[in-house]
Formats: sequence, structure tokens, C-alpha cells
Amino acid sequence: MADRRFRLVDVFGETPLTGNPLAVVADADGLSSEEMLQITRWLNFSETTFLLAPNDPAAHYRVRIFTLAGELPFAGHPTLGTCHVWMSLAGVSSHEVIQECGAGLIRLRRIDGRLAFEAPQQIRSGPIEENHLRDVISVLGIERDEVVASNWVDNGPGWAAVLLPDADRVLELTPDIGRSRSGGKLDIGVVGLRPRGSETRCEVRAFFSDNRGGMIEDPVTGSLNASLAQWMLAEGRVEAPYVASQGTALGRSGRVHVSDREGRVWGGGRTVDIVDGLVGDFLEHRA
Repeated sequence: MADRRFRLVDVFGETPLTGNPLAVVADADGLSSEEMLQITRWLNFSETTFLLAPNDPAAHYRVRIFTLAGELPFAGHPTLGTCHVWMSLAGVSSHEVIQECGAGLIRLRRIDGRLAFEAPQQIRSGPIEENHLRDVISVLGIERDEVVASNWVDNGPGWAAVLLPDADRVLELTPDIGRSRSGGKLDIGVVGLRPRGSETRCEVRAFFSDNRGGMIEDPVTGSLNASLAQWMLAEGRVEAPYVASQGTALGRSGRVHVSDREGRVWGGGRTVDIVDGLVGDFLEHRA
């Protein structure tokens, strides 16, 4: 079996090396789920994706998205990064692309020169149960009256979102999973607005519990930003188009460009190649 093509890309960064890294393994047909997870854990990025031939004739390609803990049906920066790599390898530059993934078919296109995905329908929305919300509040280390609003914004990863009074309060957070009352898995999205006319309309942070009992902050999160946009636009808290900043607390300069096309939310950003190479054919030679 031949070596597989491999790309490491930076997604959502304002400049290279300031966004969220993604590893993309092309020509992945033939790899088992266990092998994909093993590669993902060895690379140790938040997500690694695997490009495959589509099962649905309407799709241009199929992608499987893995985190260190397992497979996701959908995620935003892996969607943009994988499409970027597929377009490069296929020699495609402009037309609409259909991605097949665990969440179904996802449309991608260029909007204002940036690759963007159409936000999928949410799996779960509506008010967060009070017990779960209080657990989120405890982990974030905030007071109950600091929560301006809260909602499930789950389009695959499982985000529970809280809106805080402003962007500065979001940047001040120092979450601690040890304060969790339930000890369960938590995927928390936090957003705070800036005044209209600011360089970015809001600051976003994303925290999730890992499989080792800790908590990780994601640098820039397309799935969360897309579902936050669906929630905040529906409630009239923001107007599209707008730009969200994320990763500031980690020294990154992520920018997610949110737009509304025919009543559908799109999330886009800059994607650039960082590493281009091959994954060796090591799997056939393991003991």
C-alpha cells in the first residue's frame, strides 16, 4: 500500500500559526477506526481528519473527524481545513463543495474570499437544565448573576453556552474542572459582546473536559461559533455579518467570520498550509 498524503494546516488564524492546527490524512480508505484513532492520539492535535471516498453520490468527499477521545460527527475547523486540503489535491478553487460527515452533508463555499461552511442544524437547543448550568458556573468560577443568558448550542460536540456581561469578563476566566459538582463530561462555550463598531463583535472561549480528568481550552472553534451565531442571531443579540475573536487568552488571534445567506448561518475563516508531506506505510509493518 502506498504512503498517504498528509497536510498540517492552520485554520481561522489572522496570520499563519495563530489559529487552530489541524492534521489531515488523505487517501485514508482502508484505515480502520482503531488505526485512525491511534494516528490521532500519536499526533496529539485536538483533531485529526481522514479524507475518504464519499458514500453519498451528492458529496465530493467524505471525512471522519477524530479527537483524542474519539470520533465527532461534525466540527468546524476540521471541516474548513479538510475542504481546503481536498480542494488543493483535487485542483478545485471556486465552486460549491459538498462534504459528507457524521452529521450528514455540509455545504462549503467561498464568501468574501474565505472558505466557509453552512452551519448544520443543532442536535439540541433551548434552555440548559439548572443543575447542569450550575455545574458550568462552578467550573468557570463565576457568580450566577453574571450569566446574561444561557442555551444549549449543540451541533455535534455538545456545547452548552453562556453569555457573560462583556468580552473582558470572558478573557478573565480561569476555569477549573476540579470545581465540577457532577464530575461528568462538560463542553462549555463562553461568549461576551463588544460594542458595535469594535474590530470584533465578540470574544469566544471554548472549554472541554478531556479523557484524563482535566480541562482543555480550544484555540478557535468553528462548531461553537456557528451554533452561538444561530442562537444569538435568533434572539436579536447580534446582527450578521460579524467577526468573532477567539484564542486571545492563549496568545492566538483567531477570527471567525459569520454571515447570513438566505436565512442560513455560515462560518468562515482563513486556512493556510503549514506542512505538506506523506504518512509512511507503517501500519502494514507493525508487529
